[in-house]
Amino acid sequence: MAFYKKVKLNGKWYVRAVTVGDPFTIEDVANRLSEASTVSRADTYAVLVQLGEVLGELMSFGRSVKLKGVGTFYLSCRMRGVGADTPEEITKSSINDVKVCFIPEYSRRQNGGIAKRPMIDKHLEWVDVDELTGE
Repeated sequence: MAFYKKVKLNGKWYVRAVTVGDPFTIEDVANRLSEASTVSRADTYAVLVQLGEVLGELMSFGRSVKLKGVGTFYLSCRMRGVGADTPEEITKSSINDVKVCFIPEYSRRQNGGIAKRPMIDKHLEWVDVDELTGE
């Protein structure tokens, strides 16, 4: 189950997803993956530990990385200051910040609607977090 809370902004009420408890760890992911496959927990863990570094290296070639069933990772950069008046003023030293962005995998129906999002459990149930705390 996932949790939400009700938030009032500018006189209107909205719903916001809430994360509770400690995050699951790489060990938790390795355990679940090894249970769902024929790969040992140790081997799965070793691969996961290297995943971030490998993704970073591959993205450094200027390409995105698409992981089937997960999604696509790509780099984004920001520039210092408020911009430049001419393109010639823009150089690699203009880049102030780099982020990794992520687009979860999905597939579309012929009518344009979203057919499948593998990272969202098909049995996902939302629960008001305030109901758990009694507020």
